[in-house]
Amino acid sequence: MANTIQRFQVADYIAEKSETPDFKFMGVGFTQLDENPNAQTEETVYICDKASTTFIKNYKPQFPFESTLIKDQEAVMMLYKVGEQELTGADAEFIYVRVNLFEPVPSLENTYKARKFIVSCECSLFAGKGGENIVCSGNLNGVGNFVEGTFNTATKVFTEAESGS
Repeated sequence: MANTIQRFQVADYIAEKSETPDFKFMGVGFTQLDENPNAQTEETVYICDKASTTFIKNYKPQFPFESTLIKDQEAVMMLYKVGEQELTGADAEFIYVRVNLFEPVPSLENTYKARKFIVSCECSLFAGKGGENIVCSGNLNGVGNFVEGTFNTATKVFTEAESGS
């Protein structure tokens, strides 16, 4: 088999926005956390062509999530609170880090390539039939550009990459 990458090799962390974010691991409780880059395109047909040319203008990143409501899972409860309290604006924004555990930094223990996003939490649904667990689902929507860097999974510290890296 080729060197495929499985879902458990990408780790996700979320924190409230602050100068010293306290990142919470998005693991137990989350049954889905995807990444949709959502390329935004523009199409042009040049006078010399029969077919159109499509350009990528920008991106509209979105991270659909689904989680089982587990009271002692802080990351789950942070997102649930946004919908429960109907938070808006900056109150519904977080720092989100997506860590590629399959790309370790050779010289640093517990440190991996990562991207840091500012996201707004869009809680879309709280659901659960009788006798079932409550599920919270929605999207983390990108706010501005992401930042490349590294993340130490032991200290939970994101370090921004140097310019030109």
